[in-house]
Amino acid sequence: MKKIVVSKNEAGQKLLKLLAKYLDAAPQSFFHKMLRKKNITLNGKKADGSELLRETDEVCLFLSEETIASFQIRSANNTTAVERDKTTKKPKELSEIRVVYEDENVLILNKPVGILSQKAVPEDYSLNEWVIDYLLEQKKLTKEELQTFRPGVCNRLDRNTSGLITAGKSLIGLQMLSELFKERTVHKDYLCIVCGKVKGASRLRGYLEKNARTNKVTVEAEKRSEDSTYIETEYMPVAANEKYTLLRVRLVTGKTHQIRAHLASVGHPLLGDTKYGRATENKMLRERFGLKNQLLHAAYLEFPERLSACNTMEGKKLYAPVPMLFERIAKELGVYDRCLNKAGR
Repeated sequence: MKKIVVSKNEAGQKLLKLLAKYLDAAPQSFFHKMLRKKNITLNGKKADGSELLRETDEVCLFLSEETIASFQIRSANNTTAVERDKTTKKPKELSEIRVVYEDENVLILNKPVGILSQKAVPEDYSLNEWVIDYLLEQKKLTKEELQTFRPGVCNRLDRNTSGLITAGKSLIGLQMLSELFKERTVHKDYLCIVCGKVKGASRLRGYLEKNARTNKVTVEAEKRSEDSTYIETEYMPVAANEKYTLLRVRLVTGKTHQIRAHLASVGHPLLGDTKYGRATENKMLRERFGLKNQLLHAAYLEFPERLSACNTMEGKKLYAPVPMLFERIAKELGVYDRCLNKAGR
């Protein structure tokens, strides 16, 4: 017999969902049969699987160890750093990750350039794996909890974009963050350096068309097909000269490559952007500064004043300073502002 005592991170979900995570290779028909025969019980009583679990509830599986083992698949995503394939190459930039904010439900990090938010291929080590390893090392998560609950990243940044990323440490945190990003009630502001002098604030609107073959998007003024996605981007110049501008950009919508493509479409591509930028500028920056990525940094997150869960996050305003190379380039190109290393305005 195996007893599962429901933890805080497992509470709030239906019994069937927890069983499907714990015995991840078992079909739904197996659970219904075992529940019907009382081979699986909830708090010593018969259950049908639709019950909403509460913390300290007891789920008992009157099954042999062999049966339980046969229905469990341990994916690479749920293993610890020690248990992962030793051939997995960890990015050298991992040491540059900084915790900006943490409470019992939420973890917010400043991601350096060079790290994936989520795996692209199975052998990748992404920020998701870092979060799990961090929580295990800090004893804020156990290996047993990973069988039925997995912390994870809630918003994404490109590998070559730095800045603030949120992760849920608990089920409550994951649900709250996912809802906020879905409803677009979290304000996300970026800092970037673009070509040309931007004279005033603006709000851009358009439609995004993605080319899956090239993994590149184009911006059109009007909707051209059913696959066109509406986008909206706000920006405000922070510091500028005749050649370059430091911009603060707010995503009204949040789509892949939106900032990079939208600014390039109005003649202000990001410095260092090899997909949408200017080759001559990028070559100069590479030779002069060793720049290999676009100068785009998710600097600000602002949470709404009222939240149904995680009230510690109500009205929270967070800031992450830009990477040292970003700051150095801004200074030498003449578009430096104190907001690059302080919260600023």
